[in-house]
Amino acid sequence: MHDSEQPLDRHQMYSFRSIASALCLAVFSVCALAASADSQPNPVRDTVSGDIVTNPKPSESLGNGYYDHGVATPISNHRGTVATVDGDGRNVVLLWLYDHRGCYGLLMIDAETGNTEQFDTPYDWRGDGPFASVLSSRNRFYTHFGSHFLEFDPVKRAFTFHHETVPQMAMSMTEADDGVIWSGTYPNSAVASYNPETGEFRDYGNLYSQNWRQYPRSIATDDKGWVYFGIGSTAGQIIVLNPETGEATPVVPESERGKGHSPVYRDMNGKVYGQNVPGEQGDWYEFYEGEWKKLDAEPELDAKPIIASSQGLFHREFPDGKRLIDADLVERKIVIEDPATGERTVRTFDYTSEGAHIMGVATAPNNTISGGTAFPMRFFSYYPEQDNWTRHNALGQWNTVVRQNDRFFVGAYTQGLLQEWDPAQEWVLTERDKEGTNPELLFEAGAVINRPHALLAHPDGKTIVMAGTPGYGHTGGGLLFWDRQTRESVLLEHTEILPQHSTMSLAALPDGRLLGGSTTAAGTGGEKKAEEAELYIMELASKKVEWHDVVFPGVQGYTDMCPGPDGLIYGFADRRIFFVFDPATRKVVHQKDYHHVHGSTTSQQGPRVFVTSPEGVIYVLFNKGIAQIDPSTHEITMISESPLSISGGGDYLDGRVYFYHGSHLYSYQIPD
Repeated sequence: MHDSEQPLDRHQMYSFRSIASALCLAVFSVCALAASADSQPNPVRDTVSGDIVTNPKPSESLGNGYYDHGVATPISNHRGTVATVDGDGRNVVLLWLYDHRGCYGLLMIDAETGNTEQFDTPYDWRGDGPFASVLSSRNRFYTHFGSHFLEFDPVKRAFTFHHETVPQMAMSMTEADDGVIWSGTYPNSAVASYNPETGEFRDYGNLYSQNWRQYPRSIATDDKGWVYFGIGSTAGQIIVLNPETGEATPVVPESERGKGHSPVYRDMNGKVYGQNVPGEQGDWYEFYEGEWKKLDAEPELDAKPIIASSQGLFHREFPDGKRLIDADLVERKIVIEDPATGERTVRTFDYTSEGAHIMGVATAPNNTISGGTAFPMRFFSYYPEQDNWTRHNALGQWNTVVRQNDRFFVGAYTQGLLQEWDPAQEWVLTERDKEGTNPELLFEAGAVINRPHALLAHPDGKTIVMAGTPGYGHTGGGLLFWDRQTRESVLLEHTEILPQHSTMSLAALPDGRLLGGSTTAAGTGGEKKAEEAELYIMELASKKVEWHDVVFPGVQGYTDMCPGPDGLIYGFADRRIFFVFDPATRKVVHQKDYHHVHGSTTSQQGPRVFVTSPEGVIYVLFNKGIAQIDPSTHEITMISESPLSISGGGDYLDGRVYFYHGSHLYSYQIPD
């Protein structure tokens, strides 16, 4: 995930070799479209990519002690970009806009002037966004998300068709030889088609049943109109669809299905080729007119050029031969190159945005409230005393953050990236295999912990423990132990902890042990195998699990935990059941379901439900407000209902509890 990675062009659209690499395109495209900011500690610049940014809108009091500090990352992310022409033959750039609300519209940029038009998504997109799109031979731009199929015509400068479908969004799209547009959708391998010539739309519905959510990451048609799509990622499969009858037939025998994503490719010879599971000596198939045969060797593919890809689609070529070099939503500029002369033209543009989604915040050693956003993947720090911000490009999605002494640690998606930031030093963009960066990339957990959910700064002052769910299609996540003094790491598989579980929450025990709370959730696109979540105790030195138990029958996840008084541990299960656990007796000594009292706790990939003040007061973040735990009775009392839903936490600084909702950072002033 280097900043130098470039988005896909039309000749690379068939290169998906696994579901993980396909989904990482979103991260790659973010890095390619975001300018890497040089960090200078002094100047104040009114730009989102500079070092210190004057808050264009000072923090606003919402009453009753609540404050809105503004948008952490006031930019959007592209979810598919193409170079084409409008009805007057002028070069234009079409770009799907995505912020914390989802894909709220399409941006049309005049390549010569930078003038823009913004078109609102013409239906309730339900917080969803494109994961695939296609620019057709008729010069119309298609996508499918929010359970709607959608067409935009740059000639008419308007959305010209949309139609509701079964849930939810396309993971792949293509154009058939007859001009029909096809989409294959998550989560149940549904297929839809639209004929722009006749206006005929057909929703084929869900075509393949599995007990896990399916990613049809490639779809193709042969020159006879038959449809083929490949799914993943718990177990790959290729499905043949008869476009007339709607009959769908799986191809790969159950005994031969491998973990990963099965890709299909349209060849210039009119046929379609597919592979069982790439990288595992998977069998190759040849498809034509609904029939198939196994091949003895990998075919020499001559892929038909179709301008289609994932959310990372970035088609550069204008019809007149000019090229779109960059479309930067951070700096709001496009770069156009004329290959005939080598001349490059830079044009600025503008667009509206409500900002990227905050993933989590914590107090950093420099007394800022810091964290990350997605999409795009950005870092931010808010300075309460100056009411200013620092913002930078970041490596990965900062799922979970925590402070230990003078450093700030990050668990980032994808590939479980453990990073260490020193706020006292100059910011240097994090890159793999590059020394001297700040934050520093310490470790990559890969498929063992792909999506971090918990990051524990152990009170020993030297140990960092990271946990989370595994890679795409996998079940059971591990634990990463990092020793700051020795710079040594230990990575445990789920089979060494609780098989088929992932760790969702962690708390340090006073006797050199850890208390872990699991989740039954699998990795993205994976199969849930454990029936109930468990608590477990692990000895820190040996990394051995000494005890584990279901504790609460039927619970699917232990949301968050934190140390309480007298060696007890506070925790929440399934965002509703508050419990007090005595690790000495391994018993729950107090429990109460607060769902009908205060509602649910906050929920995020790194929840941070508990917020502890320096004086030891423990606050709880519920969606509806901020509560406090009575250490003598363990009762939780709501001290203030929030004027807006609290999405996630959360930390304490100088008498305030900080939290976020959507793209905005908020705080609550604790009464004296």
